[in-house]
Amino acid sequence: MQLSKKQMVTVSFMLFSLFFGAGNLIFPPFLGQNAGAATIPALVGFLITAVILPVLGVIVVAKFDGLQTLAAQVNSKFALVFTLMIYLSIGPGLGIPRAASVPFEMAVAPYLPENSPLTLCMVIYSAVFFCVAAWLALNPKKLVNRIGHFLTPSLLILLVVLFVSFLLRGECVVAPAQPLYQNMPFLVGFCDGYQTMDTIAALNFGLVIATTLTTLGLGEKKDVMRHTKLAGVFAGTILALIYVLLSYMGMQSSGVYAPQENGAQTLRLIVHQLFGEGGAILLAAIFTLACLTTCVGLINSISQYFSVVFPRLSYRAWALLITVGSFLICNLGLNTILSISVPVLNAVYPVSIVLILLGLAGDRLGSNALVYPCTVGGTAVVSVLFALEGVGLPLGDLLGWLPFYGLGFGWVSVAVVMLGVSLVLGRKK
Repeated sequence: MQLSKKQMVTVSFMLFSLFFGAGNLIFPPFLGQNAGAATIPALVGFLITAVILPVLGVIVVAKFDGLQTLAAQVNSKFALVFTLMIYLSIGPGLGIPRAASVPFEMAVAPYLPENSPLTLCMVIYSAVFFCVAAWLALNPKKLVNRIGHFLTPSLLILLVVLFVSFLLRGECVVAPAQPLYQNMPFLVGFCDGYQTMDTIAALNFGLVIATTLTTLGLGEKKDVMRHTKLAGVFAGTILALIYVLLSYMGMQSSGVYAPQENGAQTLRLIVHQLFGEGGAILLAAIFTLACLTTCVGLINSISQYFSVVFPRLSYRAWALLITVGSFLICNLGLNTILSISVPVLNAVYPVSIVLILLGLAGDRLGSNALVYPCTVGGTAVVSVLFALEGVGLPLGDLLGWLPFYGLGFGWVSVAVVMLGVSLVLGRKK
């Protein structure tokens, strides 16, 4: 069976919207401003973890009919723990609260009257935001039409207006790269891509897209997989184009403004230069649309998962519970949420990457039962220890001898070695 072009575009727009949220808006311009003249190699690394791996993740999860089935290739206990970690980190723990706090701190708080009670304003804004998100998520059958037909096209139109305006009248001065990006910008950009959370989100959205395609009438697995790949490529292409343009804006502004605390502030300065005070409306609309669609997709998919694993609560009950929990956490503030997300992502992201790559290998690994436990286990140990060091736990120079460990890539050599060991032992067995 073949979906119509209109249906295919709608599903692709939906996948793009699920991915494109808070981190996707704030990190590319932040990368461009800090990388400056070294933006191109940094952006290449960023696109690998923020576009290529997420698209591959969607395909792999659709192939395995869900994250838990993929993770179960390691063992059942790991599958449950890892899946819960993924859903909590991209859901009420980090991803959803960040998506709500970014538009407020980026496009609302800076334009409030002086001496406004920011805490109270944040509570009011986030309450309205999450009420709308919950209303959309409680009607999952209407998500494709609401997101693919209206919200995503509106967001893309606003982004085009911003990009064209910058190309026509933006201030452009490219500065040298900041110290962090001077030596190995590609690897730093690769790690920056973690912050979008899209690779681990893909482990969630893969099943959402596969289920959506099934509701559109695709019954056979090969048809679902073929259309999942098409949707992934289409959505990934749009993501990559937007990342390139946002990074370009940050790079061209690197010599205009001093380095900012986060990418939200970088983008706000650019928009203010282009549109003055009136730019707040455009910025608020862009951030709210981008973050709202991601929130709705996350609430929907996570609620579906928890309603299956813990069936005492219905889908609607889980959706409301996740919404309320996210509302409470988001009021901690954007910088606090970002500081928490870094060690969590350092621990989870490498494992997600290895799972995706092993899932892509599929039949090429044969029936070797050691590959997943050995490779994923070795990766998990190194990535967790690196994350613990990042939060100040005194572990000494335990793994500092690993290649590129200081940059967060010590897990790569361990994964390769453990893969080789498992293949050799598997053949002997």
